[in-house]
Amino acid sequence: MKRTALLHAELSHAIATLGHGDMLVIGDVGLPIPNGPRRIDLALTPGIPAVADVLRVVLQEMQVEKAVIATEAVERSDGQLPTWCQLPVTPQAVSHDEFKRLTQHARVMVRTGECTPYANVILVAGVTF
Repeated sequence: MKRTALLHAELSHAIATLGHGDMLVIGDVGLPIPNGPRRIDLALTPGIPAVADVLRVVLQEMQVEKAVIATEAVERSDGQLPTWCQLPVTPQAVSHDEFKRLTQHARVMVRTGECTPYANVILVAGVTF
């Protein structure tokens, strides 16, 4: 049995196979998932799991070079980073339409049960050396 926090085998494998610059998206239940990226659906019921919970565990496994969120997420939080957005790097903010365009180039899309509008983040893989 694994000793690290991430027990979901498919998600663990997806992170292990990311290369430098590859994108992993953690999205709310309503984020469209384009054809192409590997889809990992974790949604059980509205709100479960939350983006914050999935993000916290993924960040324990993944080296993140940069992150992207939607400008609308910041606007909904009075100009601050949303509470769900605890990242090791300062995220770049782009329009929600641009965010959705970027997801077309993702290697992995993780769907959560999150029902907060714009609770989506693109994590760009870094290197550990």
